[in-house]
Amino acid sequence: MFSLNEEATVNLPLIGVGLRHHHFEDALNSPANIDFIEVHAENFFANGGASHAVLSDISQHYSISLHATSLGLGSALPAPQEQLEQLTNLVERYQPILLSDHACFSWAEVSGTSTHAGDLLPVPFNDESLHIMVTNVKRAQQQLGRQILVENLSAYIELPGSTYREAEFLAKLCLQSGCKLLIDLNNLIVNAINQPLLNFVPKTPSPSDQASILALAKQWLNRIPAEYVGEIHLAGCTPVEDGEFMIDDHSQPVSDTVWHLYRYALQRFGPIATLVEWDENLPSWDTLIGEAEKAKAIAEDVFSTALLAEPLNTNIEHLAGDKS
Repeated sequence: MFSLNEEATVNLPLIGVGLRHHHFEDALNSPANIDFIEVHAENFFANGGASHAVLSDISQHYSISLHATSLGLGSALPAPQEQLEQLTNLVERYQPILLSDHACFSWAEVSGTSTHAGDLLPVPFNDESLHIMVTNVKRAQQQLGRQILVENLSAYIELPGSTYREAEFLAKLCLQSGCKLLIDLNNLIVNAINQPLLNFVPKTPSPSDQASILALAKQWLNRIPAEYVGEIHLAGCTPVEDGEFMIDDHSQPVSDTVWHLYRYALQRFGPIATLVEWDENLPSWDTLIGEAEKAKAIAEDVFSTALLAEPLNTNIEHLAGDKS
C-alpha cells in the first residue's frame, strides 16, 4: 500500500468481480488479488448440493457479496416470506460483506398466486411507490438482520406518474428506510443514451456524444448524498449506433465512458466498494481480473493524488497564515 509517511496511507476501496459458474474452477485454482466476489443469491437457495460445496470452498479464498434479484422491493405485493427466509438462510451461512437487490417491481398476484415477473421492472418515482419500497426494504432488513443496498435500474420503459427524479427518489428511500445504494454506473450511461428514444424524440445525447452522456450521469450522481452510497457496479454492454436502443447485457469490457464516470464517482463518494460485472460472452478469468485491476489502478490514482495534495494544501495555508 502506498504511503507518504508512517501515519498517512491511501484508503482504497474493496475491489471485486461477479463470479459466474464458468469461472468457479478458476476462482478455486487461480486465486486472484481481489477483495471479494459477488454471486447471485437465488442460485444458492437450495439447502445443499454441489453449488454450496463449491461456494463454501471459494469463501475460504474470498469474502462473499450476495446480489439478489427476487425481492422486488418496489412491488405492491410483497415478496413471499419464503423468499426472505431463503435469503436469510444464505446470509447466515456465508456472512456476506455486502447484500443487495434492486429498486424494481417484480411481484404480482396472478390467478390467486404470487408470481415473479422474471424481470426487473421500473416503478414510477412518486410518493406511493416510495411508501411501498420503504415498507418492503424495512421488512427485508428486519428479517435479514442487516442493512441492504438497493441498485438503480437500467430501465427500458418509462412509467407515467413520476413526481421525483430517480436520484431524489432513491435518496428519500435511504433516508426513510435506513438502506444504502448500490449505484450501477453503466445503468446511468445506458439510461442517458436511451432517454430520448423512450420519449420518441430522437435528439442528443447520442452514444457518440460522450461529453453530454457523462454530463447527465454526473448530474445524477451529484444529487445523491455521499453517505447513502455503499457500493458501485461497473459493467460493459454491446455498443450501438446513434438512434439505436442500448441493452445492458453485461457482455463487454467496461467502456471508456464508464471508467471516466468511475473516477468521478470515487472523487465524489470516496473509497466505495466496487464490483465488475460480466454476465454474457464471458471472458477468461484473467481478462475479468484485468478489469478489476483497472478499477484498482484508477482508485490508487484518485486517492494517492488526493493524499499527496493534503500536506501541500496544509503548507500553503500555513504560509498564508505566516504572511498575515
